[in-house]
Amino acid sequence: QVQLVESGGELVQAGDSLRLSCAASGGTFSDYVLGWFRQAPGKEREFVADISRSGGRILYADSVKGRFTISRDNAKNTVYLQMNSLKPEDTAVYYCAAKAGYYPSSYRSEYDYWGQGTQVTVSS
Repeated sequence: QVQLVESGGELVQAGDSLRLSCAASGGTFSDYVLGWFRQAPGKEREFVADISRSGGRILYADSVKGRFTISRDNAKNTVYLQMNSLKPEDTAVYYCAAKAGYYPSSYRSEYDYWGQGTQVTVSS
């Protein structure tokens, strides 16, 4: 019902900033909690951030808190992840996900739809 497409991933240097976007289609965007996850090679997919339907409730992983900012524009059916002060350990494929319901969640299993991912590589 919902399709998600990430964009914006690229090769950057440590300390740089990057903005990821995720465009949604096929559903009512404002009905979903939106989240960002990431997966490095050989590791499990981990929670990064999510945002409630109205944008008023946000969760961040401790590893990105203070550096990353999640936001959404319901009029554009798009969720963003602004990443500042990037570190090599931020290197991963970044996925956006949509969760039916109201409350944010850091649990991967609670999300219903997933994008294809976009590669972010941070050189040292």
